[in-house]
Amino acid sequence: MTSYGLLNNKVAIITGASSGIGRATALRFAREGASLVLAGRSEEALQEVAELVSAVGNAPVFKKTDVSSETEVKELIDLALSTYSHVDILCNNAGTTGDHLMNLEEQDSLNWQQVYAVNVLGAVYATKHIAAHMKGRGSGSIVNTSSVAGIRSGAGSNAYSASKAALINFTQTSACDLGKFNIRVNAVCPGLIETKMTKFVFDYARETGKEAKLGSRCELRRYGRPEEIASVILFLASDEASYITGQAIPVDGGNTASLNLPGMKY
Repeated sequence: MTSYGLLNNKVAIITGASSGIGRATALRFAREGASLVLAGRSEEALQEVAELVSAVGNAPVFKKTDVSSETEVKELIDLALSTYSHVDILCNNAGTTGDHLMNLEEQDSLNWQQVYAVNVLGAVYATKHIAAHMKGRGSGSIVNTSSVAGIRSGAGSNAYSASKAALINFTQTSACDLGKFNIRVNAVCPGLIETKMTKFVFDYARETGKEAKLGSRCELRRYGRPEEIASVILFLASDEASYITGQAIPVDGGNTASLNLPGMKY
């Protein structure tokens, strides 16, 4: 993969970095010259990612972090600021699907609370605790990982979809709050990507002989790779996107362009 040094001298915090899109983003950022602070729930998985990152770029700092805890998120931000002289980029990537098998009538408040605590409040806490630093520097880029499920129904459970819609709205409101300080806030909205979080979808399709249907509801007729999302996160995080803020960008093979009905928009 060609590298252009888009993040030379930049410091980035990435949550949910131990697998999937977060892992791919960490590797892409490292190749582009960034110094990284990585967070995830598994210290062992973070160690593995750290070794991969060290092989292609600067050795990262990492910390086991539950983003649903404001205390732990603040500790992560404090670690980043005590390790480096500045933080330029925050990627709020940590997420959970919650109990995706629950019918509406069977859903309980605990499932909703857990999904919102990770998918929404995790981003709120990190943004809250990095904001003063970025304001003081007069610059910063925050990229939130939302989902096409936050744009329209059919791509996730009730709680997951609602949380991702909330994250899109928080992206917009925080972009308005922070824009005058030259801090940009954007979101990527992945379609179907094969990751640890979507493993149940792929396992079911393969076990039932429906693998060929994976991604068939988007115009490119395929599912995506974590690296394809990482490329868009890189763009939004970099100075190449210096005039983009408050946007939620679908990276979904055309899924949201066709109302989940490929070829039926005429």
